[in-house]
Amino acid sequence: MATDKHYFIEQNDDGKFAVRAKGSQRASGLCKTQKQAEALAKKLNPGDKPNVERVRNTKSGHRDQWRSE
Repeated sequence: MATDKHYFIEQNDDGKFAVRAKGSQRASGLCKTQKQAEALAKKLNPGDKPNVERVRNTKSGHRDQWRSE
């Protein structure tokens, strides 16, 4: 099931975390926690580190910014 796609993890309005491949229309999976979403992204592409959406505002970044896992 491994692929070479790059994945993004973002939190939906309902609080679940979507794992999406770059350029995709739909999520590859939905998870209850960010940690579960990161594990799914690693399972889908073990050689890549997914980008994770900030889930809260901090002094150094805002919710609409991305960080490496």
